[in-house]
Amino acid sequence: VQLQASGGGLVQAGASLRLSCAASGRTSSNNAMGWFRQAAGKEREFVATIDWRGVSTDYADSVKGRFTISRDNAKNTLYLQMNSLKPEDTAVYYCAVSMTSATSRARNRYRYWGQGTQVTVSS
Repeated sequence: VQLQASGGGLVQAGASLRLSCAASGRTSSNNAMGWFRQAAGKEREFVATIDWRGVSTDYADSVKGRFTISRDNAKNTLYLQMNSLKPEDTAVYYCAVSMTSATSRARNRYRYWGQGTQVTVSS
């Protein structure tokens, strides 16, 4: 599975961005997917995950109520709608495909990773 993330950019605090992650190669429609992020000098952290059906979701407390994860299995695409962005959301955002169909916050449950897209939020 190859993953291509896009949609990042430089925005002001309070703005919105929508990240996309296009999957190609071996289908990922039976697997949960997730978004992680890594700020400069910090470890990669969980942001959001969605199960294979697109029904069950889970979010990090820091983004709950502001971010929405979704997927379109017909298009093999994962999305992350980010609203009310804050400077602390600045990071490289990575999409990933899980080894299972259920949601998970654990990085080691994810087998395939995209290259990342930079999100920078200015104050």
